[in-house]
Amino acid sequence: MDRSPLSASMLEMNKLLKHSDRIGEEDVRHFRREVFRDGLVSHAEAEAVFSLDGAVPEKCAEWHVFFVEALTDFIVDQAEPRGYVSLSNAEWLIDRVSHDGHLDTLSELELLIKVMSKAQSSPDTLIRFTIGEIARAAIEAEGPLARGRQLKKGVIDEAEVEIIRAVLYAFGGEAGISISRPEAEVLFELNDRTVEAENHPAWQELFVKAIANYLMAAASYRAPSRVVALAREDWLEDSDADLASTVRGVFSGFGQLFAGVFFDEVTSAHEQMEKAWAERNRRVAAAEAEAERIEDGEADWLIDRLSNDGLIHANEKALLRFIRDESPDIHPRLKPWLDKVA
Repeated sequence: MDRSPLSASMLEMNKLLKHSDRIGEEDVRHFRREVFRDGLVSHAEAEAVFSLDGAVPEKCAEWHVFFVEALTDFIVDQAEPRGYVSLSNAEWLIDRVSHDGHLDTLSELELLIKVMSKAQSSPDTLIRFTIGEIARAAIEAEGPLARGRQLKKGVIDEAEVEIIRAVLYAFGGEAGISISRPEAEVLFELNDRTVEAENHPAWQELFVKAIANYLMAAASYRAPSRVVALAREDWLEDSDADLASTVRGVFSGFGQLFAGVFFDEVTSAHEQMEKAWAERNRRVAAAEAEAERIEDGEADWLIDRLSNDGLIHANEKALLRFIRDESPDIHPRLKPWLDKVA
């Protein structure tokens, strides 16, 4: 990459700082008015924003908002293909937020989630990296999510469950109606790594409903939408509850993580997904004489995951019971497994 545009952008942005060791509110106003006055962020300017964020030790809250907003606009709205995140752009983003292979700040985590939420689709590498960083907080008690908190190593607590839920919502973008195989793989991997832990009960609920959603939707069964599958039971019982208000409460101690405007956009995206799913159901209802069963490939995948260590653990038993109760036609290969949890 040509470094001269980057150097020019960095030089211009550094000149706008009142103090070289701090980015204040006035500096952010200058950046918005002078550097990005045309509403466009170039590749060089995006690199400059990342570099400035890493170089300046003290930054105001307004900078964090600007950081997420400017880089999301560049990655989703201006980098080709517009509206999507290509594999190369995802790799570039992960490289820029990685410090020794890991996230360093909550702003970087928010950026990843907002990019996935805004894009119509994103590569699997993004969700794997993002949930991997959440797992790092839960399993190793390390990373930005672990700072200032008393965490038990190897345990998924309620806060981590809600961040994973938000990531899964975001990864759906505008087109992600059901849970995908890569997402299901990530959830199973995380479950396997914490199988003996006293995780928060919300983890079992999320795990079971998300995996079941993947299996049933993959078989063309009219499974609940991603939104319903990921929703907490108490959300479903309270028609006035929404993602924004619930997760704001969970993250009340997490500083600037997930600004209000982010939740507004995520909630709007969920409504769009729900409408898209309803429309899809209307289109296929006439063609479906009966709901289809879990197909061979999905049944084989589930059996392989369940056979990982030769034991059926609590969350896996809960998943099998859910499939037994909710699937309209049980695959023959799964019946011996269901008998084990009868």
